Amino acid sequence: MIVMTNKPEMGARLYAGLSKLSTCPKRGVDGMKMIMHLSGVIVETCLVFDAPDQAMEASLHKLALILECEPLNGVVAPESLPPAHIIDSETERGRQAARLFFEEWMDCSYEFHDLVTALAHHLIVQWEQEGVASRPEAFRLLCECVISAMGFEIAAQELCDLAIETQIGLNGWTMGDCIAGLSAVSGRRLALSLNSQTCMIFKGADIPDNLDMIVYVMTKEAVRLGVPAGSDWRFGLAANDMPVNPPVELIRGLEPHCHAFFQLINVTNPFDQAVACAKAAGRMIAVASGGEWPDIEPAIAKPLAMLAMTESYKFVCLDYNIASM
Repeated sequence: MIVMTNKPEMGARLYAGLSKLSTCPKRGVDGMKMIMHLSGVIVETCLVFDAPDQAMEASLHKLALILECEPLNGVVAPESLPPAHIIDSETERGRQAARLFFEEWMDCSYEFHDLVTALAHHLIVQWEQEGVASRPEAFRLLCECVISAMGFEIAAQELCDLAIETQIGLNGWTMGDCIAGLSAVSGRRLALSLNSQTCMIFKGADIPDNLDMIVYVMTKEAVRLGVPAGSDWRFGLAANDMPVNPPVELIRGLEPHCHAFFQLINVTNPFDQAVACAKAAGRMIAVASGGEWPDIEPAIAKPLAMLAMTESYKFVCLDYNIASM
């Protein structure tokens, strides 16, 4: 006997779950959060297939046909979308919601994908009817978030593979070197992004606040993949009165490969690159410190990554000679 899922009931529950995730007690449903959470659900359904990037393109094309419109053309204003680390965080929440519903889904993955597409169509049409946003505008924001979320997921996996194949396989690096290298490149790209955006170096009290944005990406990815949360991420970090000591050789060895990869996938924003490297570092921590016999104990891997990221970030922010790296 074939057991079928109650699709209308499941669709209503998915809609209610995403609405709850996106609701602020004081402001009601946050439309941008809803778009990001829905984007995470779409990405998660695409990752089920062998070629998730192609599945994503087909999904957005199918949605365009159903909506009878194309995404809004032109350059998206920077203030129209949240920063990359927020997009990564909120789309991950959507992906988690999708995984929970997948556990109850009794039909094939294509059916669930169709349900998600129908939900996206319903929301976009509803927003247009309510005067929140036109179909092309809402569709463009959804496309941007879906592409970003898929890009960060693919980049995290590819950067981990790249570090293992090129540095461990060819240059004799250890897993600890890869963790520190990815973290250091992330911290460096973050500092360079802040410098390029503002034409000034962030100093003083801004340094820990800006760094926390990327640290959050790394720690959340590691914890999501099974690394104990704990409070030992900053254990053993150097005191503020100690000279800055970034792992320069690791950065020199890995950053050119990361840069070539980002050029290949057309990720040119240094802040987006920092987020991708931080996500990869978190995943590498989980790979190295997981299982009964980890290569590196979590209590060692976590502060190792934090130290490399912090020192590399400070090296640029404190007005050292960038070219010397």
